[in-house]
Amino acid sequence: MGQGTPGGMGRQGLPGERKQDGDKKEKKFEPAAPPSRVGRRQRKQKGPEAAARLPTVTPLTKCKLRLLKLERIKDYLLMEEEFVASQERLKPHEDKNEEDRSKVDDLRGSPMSVGNLEELIDENHAIVSSSVGPEYYVSILSFVDKDQLEPGCAILMHNKVLSVVGLLQDEVDPMVSVMKVEKAPLESYADIGGLDAQIQEIKEAVELPLTHPELYEDIGIKPPKGVILYGEPGTGKTLLAKAVANSTSATFLRVVGSELIQKYLGDGPKLVRELFRVADDLSPSIVFIDEIDAVGTKRYDAHSGGEREIQRTMLELLNQLDGFDSRGDVKVILATNKIESLDPALLRPGRIDRKIEFPLPDIKTRRRIFQIHTSRMTLAEDVNLEEFVMTKDEFSGADIKAICTEAGLLALRERRMKVTHADFKKAKEKVMFKKKEGVPEGLYM
Repeated sequence: MGQGTPGGMGRQGLPGERKQDGDKKEKKFEPAAPPSRVGRRQRKQKGPEAAARLPTVTPLTKCKLRLLKLERIKDYLLMEEEFVASQERLKPHEDKNEEDRSKVDDLRGSPMSVGNLEELIDENHAIVSSSVGPEYYVSILSFVDKDQLEPGCAILMHNKVLSVVGLLQDEVDPMVSVMKVEKAPLESYADIGGLDAQIQEIKEAVELPLTHPELYEDIGIKPPKGVILYGEPGTGKTLLAKAVANSTSATFLRVVGSELIQKYLGDGPKLVRELFRVADDLSPSIVFIDEIDAVGTKRYDAHSGGEREIQRTMLELLNQLDGFDSRGDVKVILATNKIESLDPALLRPGRIDRKIEFPLPDIKTRRRIFQIHTSRMTLAEDVNLEEFVMTKDEFSGADIKAICTEAGLLALRERRMKVTHADFKKAKEKVMFKKKEGVPEGLYM
């Protein structure tokens, strides 16, 4: 008893301890916040707003991709529908255009005649002519560009009804366009041996008036209109014309006299007119007519239509050389082997102002020609070209070239890389035999 009293008295006598125990009890039993949910479900809202409100749905990744894919398919279907609708709308027009195109192809696929438009009557009719028939009054088809039609132009006509079905865009005659020298020849003045005087004359008559016309104006004279190169065959006439084409920057047209002779009446003079018209359009230009004696022979009483047509072609050439219209910067070079057979009207001053003769080469010229042709040959030490230079045989430049070529062939035949003096001797004998005697007597008897 006594022990329990002091212990109990001691514990009651400590009021501070009791106070701390009371504080602990107040903190421990604090009331908690009221819960936001009642049970596991949220309280449902009531009223019209709650009925119209849609639930929030968050799609998964697969659902979003599927949605994009369906939208893409929808776009493609819309494009396809629009394309099909446009095709259905344009199909009648395409069928009609295809039918019209097939008709035009049938017309143009058949052979067409080439003619000239003489006169336009109205928008749909014209008078046309061809080289082999009279003039016709024909219709102009609707697909022809009528803005480009003018009197004198070349047209395409239907083979049977002769209606105008097309227009030749290139006004230049195809034969004349072929005559134009596109690529300059490789021959130059350095490749011509011994013709210094002839080179000087052709430069003064052809090149100088085109490059420096003021020199002739200052001195008060008109430059020469044309030159003629004449001489024996093989003396370098055509070679000099090639050198002129190589050295000049002017347009060079070359034609052989026999090309001016055509089958149908009127085609030859027309070709001559077209030749000089193109030369005038491309001026400054040079027209080189080789073998002019094919159309320029002396006039005589012709007994056939072909001979009369050749004379008409020559008359047109005379008119173009010195006619009513001025030629301007167009120079003419003629070449022939028989100048004595040409018509005097062709050679008179005013048409041909300078005549350049090409004689057979002399000793100095022969030496120079041999040097030119043997400069690239591999010669043996025993070759003596002076023996051939000093010979009394009459050599032309072409004969000297033939001798050098034949000597090289003889060396190749014996599998030698150098040409000997004996090769040149054999080559000279062979060339001179072919030139003088020709074939053996009685070979073809």
